[in-house]
Amino acid sequence: MLRFAKCPGQPLQGRPSLTRPAGRKRGALGPPGKGDGLAPKLPAPRLHLRLVLAGEEGKMGTMKRMSWCFPFRAGKARFFLPTLGLGLSLVLICTSGGCKSGKSAACPCKSGQAAAAGCGTCPTPAVAGATNAPAPAEEEVEEGELIFDGQSLKGWKITPFAGHGEVEVKDGKIILHEGIMTGVNYTNPIPRMNYEVTWEGCRVAGTDFFASLTFPVGETHCTLITGGWGGGVVGISSIDSMDASENETTQFIAFENGRWYRFRVRVTPDKIEAWVDNKKVANVNTKGKKIDVRPGEIEESRPFGFAAWSTTGAIKNVRIRKLD
Repeated sequence: MLRFAKCPGQPLQGRPSLTRPAGRKRGALGPPGKGDGLAPKLPAPRLHLRLVLAGEEGKMGTMKRMSWCFPFRAGKARFFLPTLGLGLSLVLICTSGGCKSGKSAACPCKSGQAAAAGCGTCPTPAVAGATNAPAPAEEEVEEGELIFDGQSLKGWKITPFAGHGEVEVKDGKIILHEGIMTGVNYTNPIPRMNYEVTWEGCRVAGTDFFASLTFPVGETHCTLITGGWGGGVVGISSIDSMDASENETTQFIAFENGRWYRFRVRVTPDKIEAWVDNKKVANVNTKGKKIDVRPGEIEESRPFGFAAWSTTGAIKNVRIRKLD
Protein backbone atom coordinates (compact mmCIF):
# COMPACT_ATOMS: atom_id res chain seq x y z
CA MET A 1 0.00 0.00 0.00
CA LEU A 2 1.29 3.45 -0.88
CA ARG A 3 0.01 6.69 0.55
CA PHE A 4 1.16 10.27 0.99
CA ALA A 5 0.67 12.56 3.96
CA LYS A 6 2.05 15.90 5.07
CA CYS A 7 5.06 15.55 7.37
CA PRO A 8 4.40 16.83 10.91
CA GLY A 9 6.09 20.11 11.81
CA GLN A 10 7.02 20.96 8.20
CA PRO A 11 5.45 24.21 6.96
CA LEU A 12 4.88 25.15 3.36
CA GLN A 13 7.95 26.85 2.05
CA GLY A 14 8.45 29.24 -0.80
CA ARG A 15 10.19 32.55 -1.42
CA PRO A 16 8.50 35.35 -3.37
CA SER A 17 10.03 36.52 -6.64
CA LEU A 18 9.36 39.51 -8.86
CA THR A 19 7.80 39.18 -12.29
CA ARG A 20 7.33 41.80 -15.02
CA PRO A 21 3.84 42.14 -16.49
CA ALA A 22 3.50 40.91 -20.09
CA GLY A 23 4.39 43.51 -22.71
CA ARG A 24 6.40 45.75 -20.43
CA LYS A 25 10.00 46.30 -21.50
CA ARG A 26 12.89 46.12 -19.06
CA GLY A 27 13.45 49.53 -17.50
CA ALA A 28 10.03 50.86 -18.53
CA LEU A 29 8.32 52.86 -15.83
CA GLY A 30 4.94 51.81 -14.57
CA PRO A 31 2.08 54.08 -13.58
CA PRO A 32 2.93 56.90 -11.13
CA GLY A 33 3.81 55.51 -7.76
CA LYS A 34 4.12 51.97 -9.10
CA GLY A 35 7.90 51.89 -9.73
CA ASP A 36 8.85 49.90 -12.81
CA GLY A 37 5.79 47.68 -12.72
CA LEU A 38 7.40 44.69 -11.03
CA ALA A 39 4.78 42.66 -9.22
CA PRO A 40 5.44 40.04 -6.56
CA LYS A 41 4.75 36.47 -7.57
CA LEU A 42 4.70 33.49 -5.25
CA PRO A 43 6.10 30.30 -6.74
CA ALA A 44 4.38 27.01 -6.19
CA PRO A 45 4.88 26.15 -2.49
CA ARG A 46 7.38 23.52 -1.55
CA LEU A 47 5.68 20.68 0.30
CA HIS A 48 7.24 18.18 2.68
CA LEU A 49 5.36 14.93 2.27
CA ARG A 50 5.70 11.59 4.00
CA LEU A 51 5.62 8.56 1.74
CA VAL A 52 4.40 5.46 3.53
CA LEU A 53 5.11 2.01 2.06
CA ALA A 54 3.40 -0.86 3.84
CA GLY A 55 2.89 -4.51 3.11
CA GLU A 56 0.30 -6.82 4.61
CA GLU A 57 0.98 -10.07 6.41
CA GLY A 58 1.29 -12.91 3.96
CA LYS A 59 2.57 -10.59 1.23
CA MET A 60 5.75 -9.38 2.85
CA GLY A 61 5.95 -12.07 5.53
CA THR A 62 4.95 -9.73 8.34
CA MET A 63 3.59 -6.22 8.53
CA LYS A 64 6.27 -3.79 7.47
CA ARG A 65 5.91 -0.05 7.23
CA MET A 66 8.50 2.43 6.06
CA SER A 67 8.12 6.12 5.47
CA TRP A 68 10.26 8.95 4.20
CA CYS A 69 9.86 12.74 4.27
CA PHE A 70 10.94 14.73 1.23
CA PRO A 71 10.33 18.16 -0.34
CA PHE A 72 9.02 18.91 -3.83
CA ARG A 73 7.19 21.67 -5.68
CA ALA A 74 3.45 21.25 -5.49
CA GLY A 75 3.09 22.11 -9.16
CA LYS A 76 5.12 19.06 -10.11
CA ALA A 77 3.05 16.62 -8.04
CA ARG A 78 1.01 15.37 -11.01
CA PHE A 79 4.21 14.17 -12.69
CA PHE A 80 6.33 13.15 -9.69
CA LEU A 81 3.93 11.20 -7.48
CA PRO A 82 2.51 8.76 -10.09
CA THR A 83 6.01 7.94 -11.33
CA LEU A 84 7.38 7.38 -7.82
CA GLY A 85 4.31 5.40 -6.82
CA LEU A 86 4.59 3.10 -9.84
CA GLY A 87 8.25 2.40 -9.15
CA LEU A 88 7.73 1.58 -5.48
CA SER A 89 4.69 -0.54 -6.30
CA LEU A 90 6.91 -2.71 -8.51
CA VAL A 91 9.37 -3.06 -5.61
CA LEU A 92 6.51 -4.09 -3.34
CA ILE A 93 5.33 -6.70 -5.83
CA CYS A 94 8.84 -8.10 -6.27
CA THR A 95 9.30 -8.51 -2.49
CA SER A 96 5.91 -10.05 -1.77
CA GLY A 97 6.82 -13.67 -2.39
CA GLY A 98 7.28 -14.62 1.26
CA CYS A 99 9.82 -14.51 4.07
CA LYS A 100 13.49 -15.34 4.23
CA SER A 101 15.59 -16.47 7.14
CA GLY A 102 19.16 -16.33 5.96
CA LYS A 103 18.53 -18.50 2.88
CA SER A 104 18.71 -17.46 -0.73
CA ALA A 105 15.31 -18.99 -1.50
CA ALA A 106 12.10 -17.44 -0.23
CA CYS A 107 9.53 -19.48 1.70
CA PRO A 108 5.80 -18.76 1.82
CA CYS A 109 4.67 -18.32 5.41
CA LYS A 110 1.69 -17.87 7.62
CA SER A 111 1.93 -16.20 10.98
CA GLY A 112 2.79 -18.55 13.82
CA GLN A 113 3.35 -21.60 11.56
CA ALA A 114 6.50 -23.38 10.53
CA ALA A 115 7.84 -22.39 7.13
CA ALA A 116 9.07 -24.62 4.33
CA ALA A 117 12.09 -26.81 4.95
CA GLY A 118 15.30 -24.87 5.48
CA CYS A 119 13.51 -21.58 6.15
CA GLY A 120 13.03 -21.82 9.91
CA THR A 121 10.02 -20.29 11.62
CA CYS A 122 8.11 -17.45 10.04
CA PRO A 123 7.84 -14.19 11.95
CA THR A 124 4.69 -13.16 13.73
CA PRO A 125 3.02 -9.74 13.46
CA ALA A 126 4.44 -6.90 15.56
CA VAL A 127 2.49 -7.09 18.81
CA ALA A 128 3.46 -6.58 22.44
CA GLY A 129 4.02 -10.32 22.97
CA ALA A 130 6.62 -10.39 20.23
CA THR A 131 8.98 -8.32 22.39
CA ASN A 132 10.07 -11.52 24.15
CA ALA A 133 11.96 -12.62 21.05
CA PRO A 134 15.76 -12.58 21.57
CA ALA A 135 18.04 -10.11 19.86
CA PRO A 136 20.39 -11.51 17.22
CA ALA A 137 23.77 -12.76 18.35
CA GLU A 138 26.40 -10.05 18.75
CA GLU A 139 30.15 -10.15 18.56
CA GLU A 140 31.79 -10.71 21.93
CA VAL A 141 31.49 -7.54 24.02
CA GLU A 142 32.67 -7.24 27.59
CA GLU A 143 29.63 -6.71 29.77
CA GLY A 144 29.35 -3.80 32.13
CA GLU A 145 27.40 -3.20 35.32
CA LEU A 146 23.66 -3.81 35.01
CA ILE A 147 21.89 -0.53 35.87
CA PHE A 148 18.29 -1.68 35.33
CA ASP A 149 17.19 -4.49 37.66
CA GLY A 150 14.36 -5.69 35.39
CA GLN A 151 11.84 -5.46 38.22
CA SER A 152 11.36 -1.80 39.09
CA LEU A 153 12.33 1.77 38.21
CA LYS A 154 14.77 1.87 41.11
CA GLY A 155 17.50 4.28 40.05
CA TRP A 156 15.30 5.69 37.27
CA LYS A 157 12.57 8.31 36.95
CA ILE A 158 9.99 9.13 34.30
CA THR A 159 11.18 11.99 32.08
CA PRO A 160 8.79 14.98 32.41
CA PHE A 161 8.07 15.32 28.69
CA ALA A 162 4.84 17.18 27.92
CA GLY A 163 2.18 14.69 26.80
CA HIS A 164 4.26 11.63 27.66
CA GLY A 165 2.76 8.15 27.71
CA GLU A 166 2.69 5.61 30.51
CA VAL A 167 5.91 3.97 31.68
CA GLU A 168 5.83 0.47 33.15
CA VAL A 169 8.19 -2.32 34.06
CA LYS A 170 7.03 -5.71 32.85
CA ASP A 171 8.74 -9.05 32.18
CA GLY A 172 12.21 -7.57 32.69
CA LYS A 173 11.61 -4.60 30.37
CA ILE A 174 10.99 -0.88 30.68
CA ILE A 175 8.04 -0.21 28.37
CA LEU A 176 7.67 3.36 27.08
CA HIS A 177 4.06 3.57 25.96
CA GLU A 178 3.15 5.86 23.09
CA GLY A 179 2.70 9.53 23.87
CA ILE A 180 4.13 12.63 22.24
CA MET A 181 7.50 11.62 23.68
CA THR A 182 8.01 9.16 26.53
CA GLY A 183 11.20 8.42 28.39
CA VAL A 184 13.12 7.58 31.55
CA ASN A 185 16.21 9.14 33.15
CA TYR A 186 18.88 7.36 35.16
CA THR A 187 19.23 9.09 38.54
CA ASN A 188 22.53 7.65 39.82
CA PRO A 189 26.01 8.99 39.01
CA ILE A 190 27.46 7.92 35.65
CA PRO A 191 30.80 8.41 33.90
CA ARG A 192 31.14 11.33 31.51
CA MET A 193 34.12 10.05 29.56
CA ASN A 194 35.88 6.74 28.82
CA TYR A 195 32.88 4.48 29.15
CA GLU A 196 30.67 2.15 27.14
CA VAL A 197 26.90 1.58 27.33
CA THR A 198 25.01 -1.44 25.97
CA TRP A 199 21.27 -2.06 25.86
CA GLU A 200 18.59 -3.87 23.93
CA GLY A 201 15.63 -2.07 22.40
CA CYS A 202 12.46 -3.07 20.58
CA ARG A 203 9.86 -1.01 18.75
CA VAL A 204 6.60 -2.59 19.92
CA ALA A 205 4.29 -0.34 17.87
CA GLY A 206 4.63 2.85 15.85
CA THR A 207 6.95 4.20 13.20
CA ASP A 208 9.53 6.44 14.87
CA PHE A 209 12.46 6.25 17.28
CA PHE A 210 11.90 3.79 20.13
CA ALA A 211 15.06 3.36 22.26
CA SER A 212 17.12 6.49 21.68
CA LEU A 213 19.76 7.24 24.31
CA THR A 214 20.96 10.67 25.40
CA PHE A 215 24.37 10.38 27.07
CA PRO A 216 27.23 12.58 28.33
CA VAL A 217 30.31 13.42 26.29
CA GLY A 218 32.55 15.23 28.77
CA GLU A 219 30.74 18.42 29.74
CA THR A 220 28.18 18.16 26.96
CA HIS A 221 25.68 15.56 25.71
CA CYS A 222 24.28 14.05 22.54
CA THR A 223 21.69 11.47 21.46
CA LEU A 224 21.91 8.25 19.47
CA ILE A 225 18.70 8.33 17.41
CA THR A 226 17.30 4.85 16.71
CA GLY A 227 14.75 4.89 13.90
CA GLY A 228 13.80 8.56 13.72
CA TRP A 229 12.36 10.73 10.95
CA GLY A 230 9.67 8.28 9.93
CA GLY A 231 11.16 5.07 11.24
CA GLY A 232 14.62 4.37 9.80
CA VAL A 233 17.15 7.15 10.47
CA VAL A 234 20.05 6.29 12.76
CA GLY A 235 22.73 8.74 13.80
CA ILE A 236 24.08 11.18 16.39
CA SER A 237 22.22 14.39 17.22
CA SER A 238 23.81 16.82 17.03
CA ILE A 239 27.20 17.45 15.45
CA ASP A 240 28.04 21.07 14.63
CA SER A 241 24.31 21.84 15.09
CA MET A 242 23.28 19.25 12.47
CA ASP A 243 20.77 16.56 13.37
CA ALA A 244 21.18 12.82 12.95
CA SER A 245 19.25 13.17 9.69
CA GLU A 246 21.82 15.47 8.08
CA ASN A 247 25.31 14.89 9.45
CA GLU A 248 28.16 12.46 8.83
CA THR A 249 26.55 9.71 10.94
CA THR A 250 23.25 9.56 9.02
CA GLN A 251 22.26 6.00 8.12
CA PHE A 252 19.03 4.14 7.40
CA ILE A 253 18.02 0.86 9.01
CA ALA A 254 14.65 -0.76 8.30
CA PHE A 255 13.76 -1.58 11.91
CA GLU A 256 11.12 -4.27 12.31
CA ASN A 257 8.44 -3.91 14.95
CA GLY A 258 8.56 -6.71 17.51
CA ARG A 259 12.25 -7.48 17.04
CA TRP A 260 14.97 -6.81 19.61
CA TYR A 261 18.11 -4.93 18.55
CA ARG A 262 21.39 -4.60 20.44
CA PHE A 263 22.81 -1.09 20.77
CA ARG A 264 26.20 0.01 21.98
CA VAL A 265 27.79 3.44 22.50
CA ARG A 266 31.43 4.11 23.39
CA VAL A 267 32.72 7.54 24.46
CA THR A 268 36.44 8.36 24.55
CA PRO A 269 38.22 11.74 24.61
CA ASP A 270 38.32 12.23 20.83
CA LYS A 271 35.69 9.84 19.57
CA ILE A 272 32.06 8.72 19.75
CA GLU A 273 31.33 5.25 18.40
CA ALA A 274 28.01 3.43 18.10
CA TRP A 275 26.78 0.03 16.91
CA VAL A 276 23.43 -1.52 16.02
CA ASP A 277 23.78 -5.27 16.41
CA ASN A 278 27.17 -5.92 14.79
CA LYS A 279 27.04 -2.94 12.46
CA LYS A 280 29.07 0.13 13.34
CA VAL A 281 26.85 3.14 12.62
CA ALA A 282 28.92 6.00 14.05
CA ASN A 283 32.64 6.69 14.25
CA VAL A 284 32.91 10.40 15.00
CA ASN A 285 36.17 12.22 15.57
CA THR A 286 34.94 14.87 18.01
CA LYS A 287 38.07 17.01 18.02
CA GLY A 288 37.17 20.56 16.97
CA LYS A 289 33.46 19.72 16.60
CA LYS A 290 30.49 21.02 18.54
CA ILE A 291 28.66 18.14 20.18
CA ASP A 292 25.30 18.79 21.81
CA VAL A 293 21.71 17.57 21.98
CA ARG A 294 19.13 18.94 19.56
CA PRO A 295 17.45 22.00 21.13
CA GLY A 296 14.00 21.15 22.47
CA GLU A 297 12.35 18.64 24.78
CA ILE A 298 15.04 16.01 24.29
CA GLU A 299 17.14 18.19 26.60
CA GLU A 300 15.06 16.71 29.43
CA SER A 301 16.82 13.38 28.79
CA ARG A 302 20.15 14.77 29.98
CA PRO A 303 22.45 13.60 31.41
CA PHE A 304 21.45 9.98 30.69
CA GLY A 305 18.05 8.86 29.49
CA PHE A 306 16.05 6.85 26.98
CA ALA A 307 13.19 8.21 24.87
CA ALA A 308 10.60 7.13 22.30
CA TRP A 309 8.75 9.50 19.95
CA SER A 310 5.03 8.84 19.25
CA THR A 311 5.90 5.15 19.47
CA THR A 312 5.77 2.34 22.03
CA GLY A 313 9.27 1.11 22.76
CA ALA A 314 10.79 -1.43 25.16
CA ILE A 315 14.26 -1.45 26.74
CA LYS A 316 16.16 -4.10 28.71
CA ASN A 317 19.66 -5.24 29.72
CA VAL A 318 21.03 -1.73 30.19
CA ARG A 319 24.68 -1.91 31.19
CA ILE A 320 27.49 0.58 31.60
CA ARG A 321 31.21 -0.13 31.74
CA LYS A 322 34.13 2.15 32.51
CA LEU A 323 37.01 1.84 30.07
CA ASP A 324 40.58 1.45 31.30
